[in-house]
Amino acid sequence: MVCNQNTPFSIIIPTYQEAKNIPELTHLISKVDFGPRKFEVILVDDNSQDGTKEVVEALVKQFPWLRLIVRLGQKGLSEAVLEGFAKAKYPLYVIMDADLSHPPAKIPEMLAYLSMPTVDLVIGSRYVKGGGSDESWPINRKIFSRLATLFAKILIASPVKDPLSGFLALKKSTYLSANKLEPIGWKIGLEIMVKCHCKNIQEVPIYFTDRNQGVSKLNFKVALNYIKHITRLLRYKLSMKRINHSKD
Repeated sequence: MVCNQNTPFSIIIPTYQEAKNIPELTHLISKVDFGPRKFEVILVDDNSQDGTKEVVEALVKQFPWLRLIVRLGQKGLSEAVLEGFAKAKYPLYVIMDADLSHPPAKIPEMLAYLSMPTVDLVIGSRYVKGGGSDESWPINRKIFSRLATLFAKILIASPVKDPLSGFLALKKSTYLSANKLEPIGWKIGLEIMVKCHCKNIQEVPIYFTDRNQGVSKLNFKVALNYIKHITRLLRYKLSMKRINHSKD
């Protein structure tokens, strides 16, 4: 699809027990100049039971572009994003976290790259020139992040510097180009890069701010799911190579 500065977009934000962060995030988004574009913000909540519903009901009176979808049953960030894709009204998607780690002010720059017809995916990146992150992370989290990033780079075989970023922008047509997305855990970006066969990936520098409200979701189960996800995507890539080789 061809998009321009008037193409509307949907911001999809998976949430779980983020009621304390939602008001500030909503106000930050409201202050961004998106020009003439129409947009919506879809909060996809995994039935937090922390007051999220009541918080959003109050905010909608001031910000009618805000929507809440409550998922019942199995929880998961990536699955919540896919639910947001399915319910989004507009042809461009922006994915971001609810914990205030991703700066909404960078969205217009990401959308500008996405207006280029050859660009498949735009990433809000910590590791390109001008980007950065809080240095307050514990050493085990820094080690995990670096190792996980290394494995991701090997998997996608791309010069992308921050393949594990959760701050993404893509066209609906790119999402629909995949046969089926089956992410495990929280790194939906990797699933998109591999299964949507993204070749032209642009990175916009961001400063990643660690959460100051709520609790980090990083734990042993998350790390294990990441390994499972990498393994599944590697098998997918190998199977695609075999299929392509058999056609030649």
